This record gives sequence, C-alpha cells and structure tokens, in this order.
Amino acid sequence: MEPILTVNHISKKYGNHPVLDDVSLRIPKGSIYGLIGKNGAGKTTLMRLISGLQEPSTGSIERGKIRIGALINTPAFYGNLSAYQNLKAEFIALGLTSYEKIPELLKLVNLADTGKKRAKNFSLGMKQRLGIAIAMAGEPDVMLLDEPINGLDPQGIVEMREVFLKISREKGTTLIISSHLLDELSKIATDYAFIDKGKIIKETSSQEILLGSAHSYTATLTDVNKILKELDNEGIRYKVLSDSKIRIESEITLSELAKIAENNQVKLLEFTENDTSLEGYYINLVEG
Repeated sequence: MEPILTVNHISKKYGNHPVLDDVSLRIPKGSIYGLIGKNGAGKTTLMRLISGLQEPSTGSIERGKIRIGALINTPAFYGNLSAYQNLKAEFIALGLTSYEKIPELLKLVNLADTGKKRAKNFSLGMKQRLGIAIAMAGEPDVMLLDEPINGLDPQGIVEMREVFLKISREKGTTLIISSHLLDELSKIATDYAFIDKGKIIKETSSQEILLGSAHSYTATLTDVNKILKELDNEGIRYKVLSDSKIRIESEITLSELAKIAENNQVKLLEFTENDTSLEGYYINLVEG
C-alpha cells in the first residue's frame, strides 16, 4: 500500500540528550497505525515532529500536501462553551465561513446530543472526543493521537474505539495512535511500529503479526539435539534456541513431547505455551 507519509532517518536531540535515533517509517494511506513503546521511548517526540510542531535535528519527513490534525497531550478547548460553540470557534480560527459541517462532526464523535452543556462539565471521554472533533475541523488526511484512551473507563474506551473506526471508514483518514493499552489497540490497528530507546525496532502489519502468532511452545530439555531427528520425522516445525531450549511451531501436546523426549533418553524439564497477544509480541521484541 502506498505511503501517505514517509519519515526518513530522522534524529532528535535536546541539547546533548538524544531522544530519537535514525528513525524511518512508511505510514500506509488509510491505515490505523499503532505506535508502541515504553514511557520515554520517543513516541510523543516523534508525533510532534510528524505534526510539524518541532523540527528534527537530522533527517526529513515527506508530508507532501497532506493536512495533519493532532491531539497530543490534553485536548484544548473553551470550558465555558458548548461542543458546538467550540467547533464554531475552531472553524472561525481556520477561516471557514460555513458551519454546516459542525453537526456532522459532532455526530462523528458521538457528541451530537450534548446541546448547550458546557465542555468543562463533560466526562473525560467526552472531552477527548471533543478534542478529536476540533482536530478534525480542518478535514485532515492524517490524524495524530497520543495516548487518546489513557485514563478512560471501559465504556469510554469502547466509545473511543467506535470513533476511531468511524473516522477511518467514513472519512478515509489515516490515524496514527500511540497507546499503552495494547489489547485495545490490537482490536483496531492495521499496522504497527515498535519503538524502544529512540529507535524503531520493528515495523509490521497486523496481518504479519497474525500469521506469525499461530500457537507455539517453548520447551526446556536436558539435551535438545537428541530429539531433532524424531521431530523432523514427525514433520514438526521447530527452532533451536540453545542446547537446552527449543521453540516448537506446530501443534503438540505436553504428553506428545514428553513421549518423544522419553524415546530419546532426554528429560523434559519445562513446557510452556507462548503468549500470542500483541503485548506478548511486543515484550518478545523488546526483551527477547
């Protein structure tokens, strides 16, 4: 899929402190792109650079003529104004003279029924959705969302997830979302970049993760090499991790592996099913 935005070998330093180091990304057009990393990994700095709020120390970002909207950190709005009035203020700031699209935006983020209620009295989830509506006022091609579901209750998370999917499907907007809630992100994201200590350690798609997440097992034995011939004969896929550890990438039960070990005078010491969640995938990447 063609990229809507390309990041080319960018680095960022604050004084002598490096935050990003030789980061390159290709953001597919129309994707919901998950940016995953620990606190301090460089996610927010990367988003600020992509949005144009800051400039990289080295490297470049190819944005073309795309319009970019962003909700980074907390949403900015007028607390004494209603959702409609906040959007009208944003339209005026953007030089837009027609307000007929405001009801459509409010419906898009599930705030159509808030009436004259002041934004300061909104729940956290409603405030986040208002911030997204404000960022959507300029009809961006790319939307940057930094930890948009952080702190929300379960109902707020579900509502936010619905908003992301509506923006993607109805508007065709490319979403770049950072989040610590990897289980939630895995329900909507089409592509991912994993960042650690300012470096991109993996860029992949949800399909590639799914294809690589078939059940696998890690076994510890007294001597792995003695069972390899029988595994080959049985057509069992595996990867030798060490003389005592092996990852088996075919369906196999504990009793079946124990029988193979016994046949070859080997003791099976440990047998575990590997975590195939997005969180497990991330932990394996970062911590091995």
